[in-house]
Amino acid sequence: MKIVFQFTAVALLMGCLAMTSSSPESIDPNQKAGIEKSVFGQLPSGQTADLYTLRNAAGMTAKITNYGGILVSLVTPDKNGKFEEVTLGYDSLDPYVQSNPFFGALVGRYGNRIAKGQFTLDGKTYSLVTNNMGNHLHGGKVGFDKVLWTATPVDGKEPALKLAYTAKDGEEGYPGNLAVAVTYTLTNDNTLRIDYQATTDKPTVVNLTNHTYFNLTGGVKRDVLDHVVTLNADRFLPVDKTLIPTGELKPVAGTVFDFTKPTPIGARINDANDDQIKYGSGYDHCWLINGPETASKRVATVYEPTSGRVMEVRTTEPAVQFYTSNMLVSKAPGHGGVSYKKRDALCLETQHYPDSPNQPSFPTTELRPGQTYKTTTEYTFSTRK
Repeated sequence: MKIVFQFTAVALLMGCLAMTSSSPESIDPNQKAGIEKSVFGQLPSGQTADLYTLRNAAGMTAKITNYGGILVSLVTPDKNGKFEEVTLGYDSLDPYVQSNPFFGALVGRYGNRIAKGQFTLDGKTYSLVTNNMGNHLHGGKVGFDKVLWTATPVDGKEPALKLAYTAKDGEEGYPGNLAVAVTYTLTNDNTLRIDYQATTDKPTVVNLTNHTYFNLTGGVKRDVLDHVVTLNADRFLPVDKTLIPTGELKPVAGTVFDFTKPTPIGARINDANDDQIKYGSGYDHCWLINGPETASKRVATVYEPTSGRVMEVRTTEPAVQFYTSNMLVSKAPGHGGVSYKKRDALCLETQHYPDSPNQPSFPTTELRPGQTYKTTTEYTFSTRK
């Protein structure tokens, strides 16, 4: 495979709720497109984290902080033109620092899991931080979601935020100084695009993603079991009890993992006869996207009947982790004081396969000096009457 992963995860950085007293109904869709910077809070280190509000010409807003590259807020209209929050998150910095379950996080150096926190590259075995059932998850204890990125705002008709961070050789156990650049762009067709790029000075592994929790009802007043999901994927990766892939590429046909046709999330999520559902306490699995590995392709379509909101996801990545927030417990009040609970959101984390460094049959996630990792993901919002 190429080490040219294009990742434009259209930064679903939500606007207008975080750090403001305005209600979603008060958003002025006639406000000019652009980007604004404000102080989000102070980190325990004494450093200041900033918040960047991106607004497009249609009135959609995305809020991103340079702490963890987190998409704090995404505000989109429903079928009646009412602008509301469609992600889970916090209105201030402290909860992100103290107890964030990866809300809106920019995940790296390796998104998802690496078995037992170990892998071998060029004959050398590397030991990573283990932080999830004896495995390595989402970059470790201090992954990319917990560092302060250098931010460069790009104002204009389609505002963008460029984030840069260099992970040091040995950070969380990974080899190589990894220079990462991530750009969130809010386009005028209500798309949040995320472009990822990385280079290294030593052979290493890379698998970047965004971990935004979505609820298209607006205001997150109910769970997502009525959300209708379509996945452009004929196969998924079965896992063991610790959620590490077994290596099998299993067809979804005839299983509860078949979302090739529009299906409500709640239709089969509680199937007590399916061991895979038991292991994940619902859906927490990787689907293999149909189509060329590095070409941009449709991943998923999500439709919420009450609001009429539709979200379409496209990516150049070969897979997507579909997670239905099965373990979510609110440790702090979220947007508007809401207490989040199990299955209040869904995640669509575009990525390479979990545990690829230990599974030679999976597409490689190796990155070597002289190569450039590039990948793009887009989240586009529309409505149906």
